[in-house]
Amino acid sequence: MPTLNWIGKEAVVDHHRRVPTRLLECDRELSVGDPEAENLLVEGDNLEALQALLPRYRGQVKCIYIDPPYNTGNEGWVYNDNVNDPRIRKWLGDVVGKEAEDLCRHDKWLCMMYPRLALLREFLSDDGAIFVSLDDNEVHALRYIMDEIFGSSNFVTTISWQKIYTVKNSARHFSEMHDYLVVYARHADTWKPNLVPRSSKQDKAYKNPDNDYRGPWKATPLHARNYYSQGLYSIKAPSGRVIHGPPNGTYWRYPERTFLELSTSGAIWWGKDGNGVPAQKRFCPM
Repeated sequence: MPTLNWIGKEAVVDHHRRVPTRLLECDRELSVGDPEAENLLVEGDNLEALQALLPRYRGQVKCIYIDPPYNTGNEGWVYNDNVNDPRIRKWLGDVVGKEAEDLCRHDKWLCMMYPRLALLREFLSDDGAIFVSLDDNEVHALRYIMDEIFGSSNFVTTISWQKIYTVKNSARHFSEMHDYLVVYARHADTWKPNLVPRSSKQDKAYKNPDNDYRGPWKATPLHARNYYSQGLYSIKAPSGRVIHGPPNGTYWRYPERTFLELSTSGAIWWGKDGNGVPAQKRFCPM
């Protein structure tokens, strides 16, 4: 498996094992709510906080979400996104040593992230997953170190989410309108997302105009623009009309044999008069 190397890596790959365990102290003046609810808001260095929480929560956390510094180089932001905060510099000097003086900001970011991610992995339950928000500055480096820590086979996906809906006129090259959410599971082969239930609006998209015994469905196009070597052939509608192929520049999604099987099983909708453009029935999931 390919790995990423950087200045200071040797000093941090096992650093999480050397972080001292500190006791969490309850501040009664700041505490609110039910003391038996076991909700915690921990203030302090996140590496030490994780080590303090680990004995109690090791292997028990189903969902972890972190929003680390994006390392944009912006020192004016509250989180000092240049990874150049005096506390970070001191930590790097203590852990990495003299080499820390030669680190670029990307080296610093990797040194900071590696032991924290290594500790976070220890929290995940067998059916747990971790979600990490980032942008283009470090998402490539994140993938490499998470492959190393969590295992490349436990990568689930990278979700791209649109954060800006108007074009930036000040953009130097392209207007960057998205960030990423990188997802790894403790065991990706068995992990399943806990999906949000469908809304009533989504349910209304499913109809059953032909009283199909399989329940409500919605029609989806049978053609697509992606080239498919077996996607050009003629088909006959129930009315007898011959359709000589999909619309220009598109291809049927399935080979002819599969299409005929779908048609025979009643999974193709030809319109009320049996003479329309064929569409595939997608039945409402139960």
